[in-house]
Amino acid sequence: QVQLVESGGGLVQAGGSLRLSCAASRRTFRTYAMGWFRQAPGKEREFVAAIIWNGGNTYYADSVKGRFTISRDNAKNTVYLQMNSLKPEDTAVYCCAAATKVAGNPYEYDYWGQGTQVTVSS
Repeated sequence: QVQLVESGGGLVQAGGSLRLSCAASRRTFRTYAMGWFRQAPGKEREFVAAIIWNGGNTYYADSVKGRFTISRDNAKNTVYLQMNSLKPEDTAVYCCAAATKVAGNPYEYDYWGQGTQVTVSS
């Protein structure tokens, strides 16, 4: 069992930046691929970014490519999502998740955090 806790969400103006963190409870975190997903009111959960266990490869949704960066620090059992040039359409609850292999499909992920709200004002 891996417990995930996100932090770093908040209210920001369009064009601003936020850095989300996701802390894992176990050292086995370093064996998992990690992903960030988001869900806006009335919409389905959407893939944002993912990173393999050692950080060697990263993947992004087209909507965030060039603006968001996913990274991880296995020594700290933490994965990050740096979000720049934020837009109002980025407003959502952002969740991190752990999977045995990297994927864009949320059903491939075994463990989920509770989420953190990101609100971007225009």
